[in-house]
Amino acid sequence: MSTISDYQNNSAVENVTQAIMAAKSHESYNILISLTEERALAKAREIDANPKKGKLAGIPFIAKDNFLAFGASTTAAAKLLETFEAPLQAAAIEKLEAEGAICIGKSNLDAFAHGGSTENSYFGPTKNAYDQSKVAGGSSGGSAVATALGIVPFALGTDTGGSIRQPASFNGVIGVKPTYGMVSRFGVVAMASGTDCIGCFTSTAEDAELVCSIIAGKDAKDMTTLEDYFVPTTIEQSLKIGIIKELMTDDVDQSVRDAVAAYADRMRAAGHTVEEVSLPIIKYSLAMYYIIVPAEISSNLARYDAVRYGTRAKNTKTLTELYGKSRHEGFMPENKRRIMIGSYVLSSGYYDAYYVQAQKARTLLIKAFNEQFSSFDVLLSPVAPTPAFSLGKNTTDPIKMYLEDAMTVPASLAGLPAISVPVGATSEGLPIGVQLIAKAKNDALLLAVAKSLEEKL
Repeated sequence: MSTISDYQNNSAVENVTQAIMAAKSHESYNILISLTEERALAKAREIDANPKKGKLAGIPFIAKDNFLAFGASTTAAAKLLETFEAPLQAAAIEKLEAEGAICIGKSNLDAFAHGGSTENSYFGPTKNAYDQSKVAGGSSGGSAVATALGIVPFALGTDTGGSIRQPASFNGVIGVKPTYGMVSRFGVVAMASGTDCIGCFTSTAEDAELVCSIIAGKDAKDMTTLEDYFVPTTIEQSLKIGIIKELMTDDVDQSVRDAVAAYADRMRAAGHTVEEVSLPIIKYSLAMYYIIVPAEISSNLARYDAVRYGTRAKNTKTLTELYGKSRHEGFMPENKRRIMIGSYVLSSGYYDAYYVQAQKARTLLIKAFNEQFSSFDVLLSPVAPTPAFSLGKNTTDPIKMYLEDAMTVPASLAGLPAISVPVGATSEGLPIGVQLIAKAKNDALLLAVAKSLEEKL
């Protein structure tokens, strides 16, 4: 792994060249869908020739391929968009480039960000940074592995129900899902607009603070964004930490529970109070999520008809056939599954029975979190029930794959900031992360906690 400071004494051209070479030397991991080599080097030469330097001048990074960016197609890892050329750039990329950062490529993901392993990609699976027989996690698997292997010091991802935190845990890096609305979603292919968040992967909490401070803030092009409240902070006093009881059951792998317990001990050693807390409603989060999110997915994916844009099916005779065949060929099986679930729960006769009830339960979940945050500063839990699992293990069993999201979806449904922090490894050397959750807009506190404990390692 590498940090931003590792690059700051080099020229931008040296940094970009080094990152591109590293990306090419790790092709067996299937990390990148595209490498924006020509544009990246041109940007690097501009920066080296410009005496005005930004906070990230000459620092290379990678963006998940659902971010619209110049220099390559934006595919969202789907056949339907394999030739789509972005007419604009995502707001987060624009902010980073304004500070001198240079995007060198677009990383692999589950198609349209639907999945938890990066195996649902039209371009094939990304492999784990520590064991190529294991999954990278998803849906932001490519960005996590790129960071873990030190190809770049940071990478952008999206997190709708755990798509940054879970791959961060599986690959031993920091993964930040900010408060909903902290970072603009403008220019990012939508999955579920009510929970989509833009975040980052880094190898240190300090680097995550810097990246978040740049990409955060109000954006007139995204009406859900909040005024810029993110200011890096430090821990000035002892905190009260709550370990979520319902996420530490026997269904969680022993190595993961041990890692959470060890991190709790480290918190106590640092002077914080750590207690067990109970949120009984949290066990219903997964059921809520897989009603609410597919409903939004079915709506958002309706725009992909291969007529306005996208790859069209060939040899069709009618408009109806063109729509049907293009969508059938362009979507992966998991995309179709979520469209069908979403269409079902929104259909006449089932909307009130499923979607409305799930939204009511979501309100109760938010209330339960708020009640805990009246007593606790931070909540602690596993990120996933297991370390990285074998490639192909869960691909034929969607329920098992969905269960991997059980620990991460609660914070997403509640719009809360949550981060994955690497804490150890299994006997096989597979990384394990723990999840820190705080109340809305307390993103900086989470990173300050991570940074303070990181320094005591």
